[in-house]
This record gives sequence, structure tokens and C-alpha cells, in this order.
Amino acid sequence: MMLSLPIEEIIGKKNIGYDIAADFLELAAFLSCERAVATSVIVNEASIGAPEDYAQLEDELIGNEELPHEEELLCGTIERISERQCVLRTSYPFCLNSRGEMLNYNKAFTSSSDDISGDIIGQTAYMMCLLLSNLQTMSPILAHAHPTACEERELRTLFQYFSTAALAAEVRGRAWSFGFPRSDGSGFMSKLNDIWLVLGDGRVVRQAGAPVAPKDDKIDVFAARPHADGMPGFPILVGQVATGIDYREKYLVGHVEAFKSRWFAPQPVTKMIEYMIIPFAIKDDDFIDHVRTMGNILHRLRMPKRAAEVKENQVDEIYEYLKKGSQMIDNYRNRILETTT
Repeated sequence: MMLSLPIEEIIGKKNIGYDIAADFLELAAFLSCERAVATSVIVNEASIGAPEDYAQLEDELIGNEELPHEEELLCGTIERISERQCVLRTSYPFCLNSRGEMLNYNKAFTSSSDDISGDIIGQTAYMMCLLLSNLQTMSPILAHAHPTACEERELRTLFQYFSTAALAAEVRGRAWSFGFPRSDGSGFMSKLNDIWLVLGDGRVVRQAGAPVAPKDDKIDVFAARPHADGMPGFPILVGQVATGIDYREKYLVGHVEAFKSRWFAPQPVTKMIEYMIIPFAIKDDDFIDHVRTMGNILHRLRMPKRAAEVKENQVDEIYEYLKKGSQMIDNYRNRILETTT
């Protein structure tokens, strides 16, 4: 198998790494010629990966009575996949059979037409999350099937556009991709002016001491739902899209007031709501504290479903990139399969 199972991250802790095991099975199904994998593969790979040091793991890390048995590892992994399927529904590109024995990769291929369905957008968003979560800086799983440097850059760029779509659906309004570099090649002040011509609360003016050549001043996405009366007091979301291992350091909480004071006079009176958009699967206990410290979060179990709900007129400037994202995932899969067959 072309994938590498990080056995120590799965059974080398008192809490079994079910998310890592689930990612492994999803990627195995994705990169299978048959678009399917037996869930028992996770047990087989675990036993192959650690037969010699398994006893050492027992003695030094966990203890015999707490070591996960094969059945516990398998059942827990299947349960985690079932949770993902239940939460994301048609935005989840995989399907377990009724007995949990097979995991199938079901993402539809993009047709040659200009139309793209919400399901394909959601499923593509999920696959982007899955791949970004397992790049070499995050995980060794894709060691022998890693995206090229060009594919990795494209993944990160397209993920920002899918994140823009997700925030548009979150607020049920319009959204703009503001992160640098911008799809239309616009400058910072020019793009900010374009957005505020729609929002109209405050006036874009660079203030003394503000950065001379800002790229995006930490804000990757604006989303809003103004009222027809043109008055302030409506939802404005500001999003930071973070795909690297240092995502915990990139939140916007505490920065928004500085942003407003740098670039507006008068400043908007409408409160801006901070969001983080990340591709990672976050444990429930960690997620609670993430929200506490980083603001609202769209992660792997939220972002794809929201992106699937977007309409073209909400993100008209970047809607074409949603189809390109689907094609990129298909092309990457085809390239890996061609090099291994």
C-alpha cells in the first residue's frame, strides 16, 4: 500500500487516534483503483507496522490492560467514520456499507458542463480538508503519494475560495475572498473599497501609521448580509483561513479593532464577528477551547456542508474556482493512480 500508517499516533497514547485511523481509511479508499477499501485494513496495517515494538508500547506507554485490542481499534474507527457521514450527509464523499466492512469513495466526477452541484462542492471541500490535514508537515500518511509542490499551492489557494463560499452560506449573504494574492489581482485598498461600496458602514481611509504595503492584514474573507435600508447593524463576518500546523496562532480575536482603526474613518459601527476556517478534524474537547480563544470555527465537519449551500450570486467573483477545485482533486487522484499502476 502506498500510504504510511503512523502507528505511534494511533496506539501510542491512552486516547486512541481514531481520527488519524479514519483519515487513513478514507485516503486508502480515495487512492484505490476500485474506489473502495475494507475497513479491516486498519487492523492489518497496525499489526504490520508495530509487531516488534508492540510489547514495548505496552510496557512504556499504555500498559497491557489499556492497550487497544484489534476489535476496539476497528470499531472505534468505523464509529468515527459513521459520525462524519452522519454530520456531513451528502457533502461526505465516502460511504460505509451496512455492515461497516467496506468504505467506498463516492465523489462524483466533474462533468464538462458549466454546472456544478452543491454535493460536488461539498465533497470537494471535504477532500481538500482531508488532503491538507495530511500534508507532510502534518502527517506521514501521504509520504508515498504526496501532492507536488504545485498541487500543494493550488490546494491552499482553492481552499480559500471554498472557505469564502462557506462563509457566504454561513451568513446567508455575500462573501469576498480578500486574502493575498487576490483572484482579480486587485490591491488592498482597491479591494477593500469595492467591498465597502456594498456594505456602506464606515469609509475606507488609510490612517497614519498603518502598514504602507499591506497584503490582507490577516483577513482572508469578508462576508455580510446588509439590510435593504442601507443602515448599519447587520452581520459582518471576517475570516482567517489557516491550513498550516501553526493555525492556532492565526486567529483574528483581538485584531479586528486594530484593522478598523487602521483602514477606516469613520470606522464601521457594526460589530465584526471573527471566524477561523480550518481543514482539520478537531476533537470535541479541544474544539470547545478553540472557540473560546479563536472565535467561531468552520472545520472539517462544518466547512464542506456550508460550502455546498452556496449560490453563484453570493460569490460570483470566485464561483468558477469551485469547479476548478473539483477538477483538481480528480486530476491529483488520477496522477497518483497512473504512477502506481
